[in-house]
Amino acid sequence: MTFLTPNSLATILETAVSTHSSLLGRATHAQILKTLQCTIPPFLSIHLISMYSKLDLPNPAQLLLQLTPTRCVVTWTALISGSVQNGYFSSALLYFSKMRRENIKPNDFTFPCAFKASTALCLPFAGKQIHAIALKLGQINDKFVGCSAFDMYSKTGLKFEAQRLFDEMPPRNVAVWNAYISNAVLDGRPGKAIDKFIEFRRVGGEPDLITFCAFLNACADARCLDLGRQLHGLVIRSGFEGDVSVANGIIDVYGKCKEVELAEMVFNGMGRRNSVSWCTMVAACEQNDEKEKACVVFLMGRKEGIELTDYMVSSVISAYAGISGLEFGRSVHALAVKACVEGDIFVGSALVDMYGKCGSIEDCEQVFHEMPERNLVSWNAMISGYAHQGDVDMAMTLFEEMQSEAVANYVTLICVLSACSRGGAVKLGNEIFESMRDRYRIEPGAEHYACIVDMLGRAGMVERAYEFVQKMPIRPTISVWGALLNACRVYGEPELGKIAADNLFKLDPKDSGNHVLLSNMFAAAGRWDEATLVRKEMKDVGIKKGAGCSWVTAKNKVHVFQAKDTSHERNSEIQAMLVKLRTEMQAAGYMPDTNYALYDLEEEEKMTEVGYHSEKIALAFGLIALPPGVPIRITKNLRICGDCHSAFKFISGIVGREIIVRDNNRFHRFRDSQCSCRDFW
Repeated sequence: MTFLTPNSLATILETAVSTHSSLLGRATHAQILKTLQCTIPPFLSIHLISMYSKLDLPNPAQLLLQLTPTRCVVTWTALISGSVQNGYFSSALLYFSKMRRENIKPNDFTFPCAFKASTALCLPFAGKQIHAIALKLGQINDKFVGCSAFDMYSKTGLKFEAQRLFDEMPPRNVAVWNAYISNAVLDGRPGKAIDKFIEFRRVGGEPDLITFCAFLNACADARCLDLGRQLHGLVIRSGFEGDVSVANGIIDVYGKCKEVELAEMVFNGMGRRNSVSWCTMVAACEQNDEKEKACVVFLMGRKEGIELTDYMVSSVISAYAGISGLEFGRSVHALAVKACVEGDIFVGSALVDMYGKCGSIEDCEQVFHEMPERNLVSWNAMISGYAHQGDVDMAMTLFEEMQSEAVANYVTLICVLSACSRGGAVKLGNEIFESMRDRYRIEPGAEHYACIVDMLGRAGMVERAYEFVQKMPIRPTISVWGALLNACRVYGEPELGKIAADNLFKLDPKDSGNHVLLSNMFAAAGRWDEATLVRKEMKDVGIKKGAGCSWVTAKNKVHVFQAKDTSHERNSEIQAMLVKLRTEMQAAGYMPDTNYALYDLEEEEKMTEVGYHSEKIALAFGLIALPPGVPIRITKNLRICGDCHSAFKFISGIVGREIIVRDNNRFHRFRDSQCSCRDFW
């Protein structure tokens, strides 16, 4: 009978580790005992301890160590290394201590494992002791030992010690520079990482794969487009452009620097992509308001069989939130459940945000209450969901509940003040704003001031809102003047509106929306010459008005409509439904508000003009395309006009349907001839 040699048995044990086969490892151990009986060679004992330790079987590994009569540094290092590899960091430090008690000197493989265990447990005092031992034994100058010690100091917050160790190191290899650059990025100091990379290049350092990835992260975090482009060139010259990790980093840099087209160019040029590539491209589109493109990239990735990750799911859900894609968002939610990532705190927060922004407050509440854990982002998303609905009571109840678990931040107060604004709670909003510094230790910013201006404007206190703007301690921003201009438009204050518009033109002269709003305000006040002049000025300076449109989703297809749109394939049915609705509304007492006709026409023509706004056409389509009883969800890229708002209240009562409209300002939930905004629209 042929018996395996000790060297062959050692090779099989290594195979058991590489294939993660504990069954093969145990069988080999049995064969060793059968073949060699009680005289196991020391090198086989080391292989056995290493095998059990790395396959996450610590008890057999420890027992074998105890049964090994002559233990050496390699024996202990095998046990320590396996413990670190499987997350038993406390055990690793305990074994290191026992090894020292036996007067066995650690080697250049032992020290990095011990430093890693100290780092994982965030025990800088233990790391310092290990550093002292390495110094005493003359091992600290080893490139792996020194690099591990530096990494330990950096990750445990001892920046001074890390810097001193770095400065004292003998000629540094690329691994040490990589550790410095990577830790600077992780510590939120991308500028320092950039400085070190430049220093590294000046001393003649040649970057490797890790260097490029770390420096690309630094450029992305610092939003340094010029440096990112230069590094892209260096990557190509160095021959690393084909590496997936480097290409992913370049996409991330361009995405965060608002160069989506360049990110897309790199993405399309990749010979091989992994799940990180798809995640990064989806995030690049989503972060730059290319929501639809983000969704398209996600669907392309799904067709290629890319595995879902928590980061990809949270990014695409945010994209669907931006385009009010409720049904698509629900589909991704289902995929998240199937992929077992719905419990992730970032995915959960994104779902709460998505359902809140799509107006499905019931789903929003359900996801929020089912989250296994919540962070401040989750709370802010839920409060924001109530704010979108104008439900100030629920927003304040949740805000009070949140304060027992989390500390309010800058964004929290924006959400709360928005709820007060949309819910008409002027007194409460003012009280919260006045208490920001003393109670919440938060200095009011431009967004908070804009919320107060918006709140006063919605409540009809336009003069008071203007006085508030004049007394602001900071320079009013676009959002502040925009809130005032909106209020002037709603409550017919063209003189104040012109002041707000003039300030907006100085801050953002190319924004067509401000010019259109001013023109519409003059038109509503019957000042047609001034309205025409504003539109003429827009044409003269080359400002093009973005088309107002409304869209509704039916049978997994998005149907988009503009004012007076007759291009839809079901146009004849839509027109018939509009006539039917107009007849029934007039019978119920509805009268068109011709102030929202934006051209100087005869009264009858004005009535026809307001009757064919894009949201009315979208609603007519929803009524013929969606099954009875299903809520009709309409999204509009502009603010819903007063006539359509009034008409939708009538229609909701006539057809007995819930109509949910998300405009560029808030949600309106029409039911039984009432709107959730209580006309604080």
